[in-house]
Amino acid sequence: MSVAEPEKSVDFFAGVLGWTVIAEPGGSFSGWVGDRLAAQVGAGEQGWTVFFGGDEARELKVNSCVDGGRVLHGPWAPPPRSGEPCWVELSAGVAEDGYWLGELGWESRDVAEDLVVFTSSRHGDARAVAGRLRSSDGDGWRPFFAVDDLDGAVARVSELDGRVLREPTTVPTGRIASIEGPHGGSCVLLEKPAGWGGAWSS
Repeated sequence: MSVAEPEKSVDFFAGVLGWTVIAEPGGSFSGWVGDRLAAQVGAGEQGWTVFFGGDEARELKVNSCVDGGRVLHGPWAPPPRSGEPCWVELSAGVAEDGYWLGELGWESRDVAEDLVVFTSSRHGDARAVAGRLRSSDGDGWRPFFAVDDLDGAVARVSELDGRVLREPTTVPTGRIASIEGPHGGSCVLLEKPAGWGGAWSS
């Protein structure tokens, strides 16, 4: 995530998600859950950037990239722990599913009127890797973070001067709430996902 106030932002998300924060060279910060990197926060104005595993690094549309490094989170990684990324969803006013299927070799299936789940068979059996929600809220990928207690996490958001954009509710993915830090960086909290994608992991 790149925001105007990286130190204050990483402190906010650490307070909500329970990260251990490490200051990195160049003024950036990393948030850890145990021995696994959950996020990196640096100076800028892009908000969250989502990285997908692939053969060669390259830029994609709307705050996303392909990276050839080791995948830390996703459908073939260990189940997400509280504070870790557990799903990503593209909010899009106009569906460009063909672009993502072509760029990343995914398949898709319609699961609701405005919701598509992207799947991949890259490592064998097809698994859910991401979602696409038709929305008028603007285009971009939103990361989801696992939490054990959604109501408690939402209460911490308010205590730490963040904003609750969507109160706790149940959607096909599971029980969620949307939040934003006091210096930007909106994301979604997903309560007790059994695996990557919550309900889509089964």
